[in-house]
Amino acid sequence: MAAPPSPPRMLPSGDSAITVEFSRNIDDAANQRVLSLDRTLARETITGITETVPTYRSLLVHYDPNQIGFDSLSEKLSVLAQLPVPPVISTRRWRLPVAYGGEHGIDLEDVAKTLKTTPDDIVARHVAGDYRVAMIGFTPGWSYLSGLENFLHMPRRQNPRLLTPAGTISVGGVQTGVQCLAGPSGWHLLGRTAVRTYQLHREPTFLLEPGDHVTFSVVDHKTFAEQDRAAESGEIIAELIAS
Repeated sequence: MAAPPSPPRMLPSGDSAITVEFSRNIDDAANQRVLSLDRTLARETITGITETVPTYRSLLVHYDPNQIGFDSLSEKLSVLAQLPVPPVISTRRWRLPVAYGGEHGIDLEDVAKTLKTTPDDIVARHVAGDYRVAMIGFTPGWSYLSGLENFLHMPRRQNPRLLTPAGTISVGGVQTGVQCLAGPSGWHLLGRTAVRTYQLHREPTFLLEPGDHVTFSVVDHKTFAEQDRAAESGEIIAELIAS
């Protein structure tokens, strides 16, 4: 019989939030427990909880201290957090088109040199991956993906860039990711997608959700430009393979 999961740490985050920490490392098993607890709290009615924010290894639970106290909520969360993680009945799978290299992936050749291979090999390995959205954060729609092949693990840049383009597909550490909005980044830029994972006046506003699976496909730069114009008008360029 499998050993029961270890209890998470309950950490106060100010006077109105609790961090339920399952691990101190980036860990797929811990992330599954995070997402399982998040889904459980979406179903359960616990008076006082106002919002939950899943991350790689912890769940931030905001609450109203006038309705429930830290000790009482911690006890309830600890019990729910140690329930067996149920199998996911339905998982959405997305395919995102990416224009790799050139102006859209300015670090591709340097990554290939560092890893002693070719840009084509880097692209082939990256496209072959089956990734899972572990969390959304940093900026709206920024999707952190687990499942990056060990060969492609890269330390982050020593000098982060102050601005990188919207739609950037990059690698950093043991992760790859989809950057929706333009912003700073210390990751290595491999390409760009026209897909808007966040678009304020579109339904849905957020395209990807934690637990979704993601794969990538290669498009040329002309196709990227065409898709970018379509996405700007609200069209969902990503292909929903399964749901």
